[in-house]
Amino acid sequence: LGRCCVHKERAVWKYKSFPLMGFDMSDETDELTPLSEYARKALERKGQQQKDNILCVIDEACSSCVQTNYEITNLCKGCVARACATNCPKNAIEFNRAGKAVINHDLCISCGICHSNCPYHAIVYMPVPCEEACPVKAITKDERGVEHIDESKCIYCGKCINSCPFGAIFEISQVFDVLQRLREGEKMVAVVAPAILGQYNAPTEKVYGAIKAIGFEDVIEVAQGAMETIRNEGAELEEKIEEGQAFMTTSCCPAFVNYIKKHFPELVGNISTTVSPMCAVSRMLKAKDPETVTVFIGPCIAKKSEAQDKSIEGNADFVLTFGEIRAMMRAKGVELEPEENTSQEASVFGKRFGNGGGVTEAVVECLKESGESTDIKVARCSGIAECKKALMLFKLGKLPEDFIEGMICEGGCVKGPVSSAKNKN
Repeated sequence: LGRCCVHKERAVWKYKSFPLMGFDMSDETDELTPLSEYARKALERKGQQQKDNILCVIDEACSSCVQTNYEITNLCKGCVARACATNCPKNAIEFNRAGKAVINHDLCISCGICHSNCPYHAIVYMPVPCEEACPVKAITKDERGVEHIDESKCIYCGKCINSCPFGAIFEISQVFDVLQRLREGEKMVAVVAPAILGQYNAPTEKVYGAIKAIGFEDVIEVAQGAMETIRNEGAELEEKIEEGQAFMTTSCCPAFVNYIKKHFPELVGNISTTVSPMCAVSRMLKAKDPETVTVFIGPCIAKKSEAQDKSIEGNADFVLTFGEIRAMMRAKGVELEPEENTSQEASVFGKRFGNGGGVTEAVVECLKESGESTDIKVARCSGIAECKKALMLFKLGKLPEDFIEGMICEGGCVKGPVSSAKNKN
């Protein structure tokens, strides 16, 4: 028992089951409805996951973080200088009968000036982990102290999920949808990201064998699509440079694309129009057999938003994270058994696509092979801070590079929010 009572604990686990079945809290109309009813609805659901939101907050679990960011401890000496009160822009510092400082939180704006001016370090900063982790300030508390995600700002980087110490933030899962289609015998092909090679202490053929044992007809490396993306992106870059366009960005990281669309909309025209490797492979498979259902498996939550983008034709039908495929293996008792797989034809550059700098390296190599000029200046941006810096420099007219490789996850996809490096479970 980790909370106040067994009833609270049961409620939390009930609502944590909602996103695992493809629902969120808004889908509950009667709290007396049993979980089995939601499971039935999930199994009967047809078509791709249709919920607009990718992430959700379990309000029953999100109730323990502090409402205020600054508090004065008993280390306060009640000094005569009163630097905290003197420098407070809102006169929010008051003093009790003992002469100790107290913050009036009705007036406090959490600017931190009192914290930086206290000579005794008696004022502490108490962060809200998810808010502090969010690089785009898309998550804030409501009047009940429950966090809410602003979809107009969220880029689905997943940092809030990993930072929440109460496990109150979830991505909406498509596991039920995939399992039901596997049960019905639909032709489903798993399209795996290159980062999967670092998720298991086992040879590649054993990992792919385990995925096929779940019920997938085949396992294809998304790195095969990366090669097509590389060729098209390289040609597009050359063309835009010749046309005099100031710069072009990669389109492979959906969180980076979301970041530009939502926070730098004036730069949308500079995003490469080349589809991501996930989409390229999905189109290739559907061209061979239109009945094929493609399921992307990777370390990225933002890929779910890319798959839901109706403007991209032929993209993956479903997206699972490494954590979800692990759970499916455990649930079905699947072991890492070897399985011959002859569909892996991607080059080493395609396999490195998920590494920071891997896209640029592949594009330059492709330009070399085609005999095109490789005298291009590249900004390799690893992490949102570097991405923001490059985009701001361009807005100021001070970006010297022609090409921006944007990776919201530091180090690239191999350190995605649901990779083994980030997975707490």
